[in-house]
Amino acid sequence: MQDVHVFQEIPTRRPDTPLLDRIERPEQLRLIEREQLPALARELRAYLLWAVGQAGGHFGAGLGVVELTLALHYIFNTPEDRLVWDVGHQAYPHKILTGRREQLTTIRRRNGLAAFPNRDESPYDTFGVGHSSTSISAALGMALAARQQKRSRKSIAVMGDGAMTAGMAFEAMSHAADVRADLLVILNDNDMSISHNVGGLSNYFARLLASRTYHQVRDSSKKVLSGTPTLKALMRRTEEHFKGMFAPGTLFEELGFNYIGPIDGHDLPLLLETLENIQALDGPQFLHVVTTKGKGFAPAESDPVGYHAINKIEPKPRVQVADAPTKPKPPKYSNVFGKWLCDMAERDERVIGITPAMREGSDLVAFSERFPERYYDVAIAEQHAVTLAAGMACEGTKPVVAIYSTFLQRAYDQLIHDVAIQNLDVLFAIDRAGQVGEDGPTHAGAFDLSYLRCIPNMIVMAPSNENETRQMLYTGHQHEGPAAVRYPRGTGPGAPIEETMTELEIGRGLVRREGRQVAILAFGSMVQPALEVAEELDASVADMRFVKPLDSALVERLASTHDLLVTIEENVVSGGAGSSVAEHLNAEGINANLLQLGIPDRFIDHGKPAEQLSECGLDYEGILSAIRNRLSDMANGRLAVVHPS
Repeated sequence: MQDVHVFQEIPTRRPDTPLLDRIERPEQLRLIEREQLPALARELRAYLLWAVGQAGGHFGAGLGVVELTLALHYIFNTPEDRLVWDVGHQAYPHKILTGRREQLTTIRRRNGLAAFPNRDESPYDTFGVGHSSTSISAALGMALAARQQKRSRKSIAVMGDGAMTAGMAFEAMSHAADVRADLLVILNDNDMSISHNVGGLSNYFARLLASRTYHQVRDSSKKVLSGTPTLKALMRRTEEHFKGMFAPGTLFEELGFNYIGPIDGHDLPLLLETLENIQALDGPQFLHVVTTKGKGFAPAESDPVGYHAINKIEPKPRVQVADAPTKPKPPKYSNVFGKWLCDMAERDERVIGITPAMREGSDLVAFSERFPERYYDVAIAEQHAVTLAAGMACEGTKPVVAIYSTFLQRAYDQLIHDVAIQNLDVLFAIDRAGQVGEDGPTHAGAFDLSYLRCIPNMIVMAPSNENETRQMLYTGHQHEGPAAVRYPRGTGPGAPIEETMTELEIGRGLVRREGRQVAILAFGSMVQPALEVAEELDASVADMRFVKPLDSALVERLASTHDLLVTIEENVVSGGAGSSVAEHLNAEGINANLLQLGIPDRFIDHGKPAEQLSECGLDYEGILSAIRNRLSDMANGRLAVVHPS
């Protein structure tokens, strides 16, 4: 690996960056002499360290692509040439070089820069991303559109080695080869998961394979041998074996790409030379670069997982009194799940844990260490994860799929066809339900109640606290058929967790507070704010617990004894839990005033979760105001009792 200046700590003051300060857009970058680019890379890395320390955010991936980002914008004519970043965790240096340097300290904050590339934010963000493995398909679409429009611009997709595990990436590559698109795919291999053979010899052959001379000789030979098919086939096989001796590119060659690499992704002169050569080539090209996640910051290089993202660096607090009591931190919902899974696995040897590359996020670390033979991380392959679970369930095991709400969307077809239609015994532990904060709308779990409750055979549960989460997971495990427990990010209200596991009666809610006039039917995370509002209004509160099957008897009882029913959910109103209440009332011909509160019909921008809930009217003030406004309309005759719909 090329030597790069290594920082030992995050700068607390803005570093001096005289070269970087001259660049507001890539056109200015291209005016800098090549000999100055290593110094610019050092300034860019220093500024990135400082800015992320000020704001918090994704960290390691951006540090690893500093040199690659500089080289791409230096060689290619962006934004006319389309540069598509996969996922977007690594796009911070790109944002700095494309007119957003001074705004980087606002990243992930309300009204600040988005955490990922965003088409509304900059013309250099050619495609909005958030989920992995989409960049090749998007860049291919741009390349084919350029062909249709008879434009000569280039399309480049940059994706990580983890994203290459998804089937969508290979579907796109297969299509790109079939249509012979002018497309460059850059594999940023920062985990050495594909190849370790990076060094002088592989760099030499990468230069050779990207050179104009090599391609001129190859193309001329193909023309000469076109009349002798046997010799032409022999030449192709000889070329493949030659490449296979020095590079792991046989797979990509078989897919129809011209493979180049692996090369050192921190060697700027080599990157510039290679990209310059590739720029002149036609057809689908594949460049394999090897980088170090967290490159240039010693703690991140040694702990790339821990430094994937960091929080804002706060001033060190004053030393507390030695005997001051410290309050233990409450467990996160993911911690509750992780402990339950280990406890359940001890009891039931049929339990299997499956995750699509979310071991740490879903708190499966302990399970993976204690039960390695029953743990499967399938990488970024959500569709495969669900059908894998279905196959296991066919053989009498009890698979548990630990997945984020937003990522389960990617496996919706498998959820319906492979699990639900066959009524297979698969439990889905759905994390990050509702608003998730700074990652914004691409990561919000805003739709799962809507897309789950319409599927036959599904049991859908929404716990309101930590203990309910544990008991619902156990209930889902005991149920013979598909079941889902969806819970939010972070911590809950701090309810005591019972070690004993109790199977809940499916489809039965729980009245938490008896009041008058108004009955609030709250689902999941909205039970706690509903209770707070109910104290002010002297309202009844039902913890509905089950979205499907709905506790219809409880709904009917509350409708008959209250003037107004209010449903509250941290899910879109359209088709959500409140809609199930409206549908039942309508089907039974029950006249009731119904107010449905939830996430409105728009995408909610990034910010702190509390800010997002406030925008949705799902905080204390918003809920209270909505109910009072409806009561006022009823009292003044502006709202008649109607059939809910």
